[in-house]
Amino acid sequence: MKKTLMAAGLTAMMSTAAAGETIGVSMALFDDNFLTVLRNGMSDYVDTLDDVDIQILDAENDVGEQLNQIENFAASGVDAMIVNPVDTSATAAMTQAAASAGVPLVYVNRQPVNLSALPDNQAFVGSNEVESGTLETFEICKLLRGQGLTDGAQAVVLMGELSNQAAQQRTADIHDVLELEMCNFIEIVEEQTANWRRTEAADLMSNWLSAGTEFDAVISNNDEMAIGAIQAMQNAGMDVEEIVVGGVDATRDALLQMQQGNLDVTVFQNSAGQGEGAVDTALALARGEDVARTIYVPFELVTPENMDDYMQAN
Repeated sequence: MKKTLMAAGLTAMMSTAAAGETIGVSMALFDDNFLTVLRNGMSDYVDTLDDVDIQILDAENDVGEQLNQIENFAASGVDAMIVNPVDTSATAAMTQAAASAGVPLVYVNRQPVNLSALPDNQAFVGSNEVESGTLETFEICKLLRGQGLTDGAQAVVLMGELSNQAAQQRTADIHDVLELEMCNFIEIVEEQTANWRRTEAADLMSNWLSAGTEFDAVISNNDEMAIGAIQAMQNAGMDVEEIVVGGVDATRDALLQMQQGNLDVTVFQNSAGQGEGAVDTALALARGEDVARTIYVPFELVTPENMDDYMQAN
């Protein structure tokens, strides 16, 4: 028997009887396009398994709520937990809560700050963020060189949540690429956080445009912020096709923007691969099997030339 429950509260979770092996999942938030695909991917995968029950809760971007969910999952007797952390710098307490209860825990998508210190029954399944920002920024560098801007180009950078390891690493990747000899002609003129959100990125871009900021490229830590920037530029009457815009995730909305000529590059983050890997790892740990502490699902560069291969992927 297989059951899938998506809930915001513990009461609904506790009312569902477990069947076979039970995995409790705490997602950072439901209101995020990529995380929705990841969440649905886990549910869909569990639906193909026999005698596995998955119970998914929304932490609503609240660290305290997420820790409560972890403690409640442990108290309810789940066989394993999967956590998509709200704040990757707060995972030590989550690790301790799960370890104290003796329940295996798998972090998914967002790398925990205490990765190197995880106990034997905990692991991380995600993608190597060094690849994401590097692939994106190097492709943007090549596109700007192709436009003949090697005497000087300007870029703005949209960062994700500053407490998030992915945002930190992707931004570091941008700077590392721009230090390369072939890319050091690009100057960052603005760099601010829009917290992964489309609306915040649109507001930030509108402010930059109102202040007269000039730029040749937008380098975004994710697709949602890139789309927000595109929308703000369009609202300001700009020809977006003249600006090189990049993001990360290869979401469906982003690829539609690419089809329209507005987005030039994104990086495919395999949500299905991460979700399946997290479930498989959680079940393996629950069964006492040895697993690697870190399981990486590769990033893949997406451009207008190969975007058709990814249209249905996320």
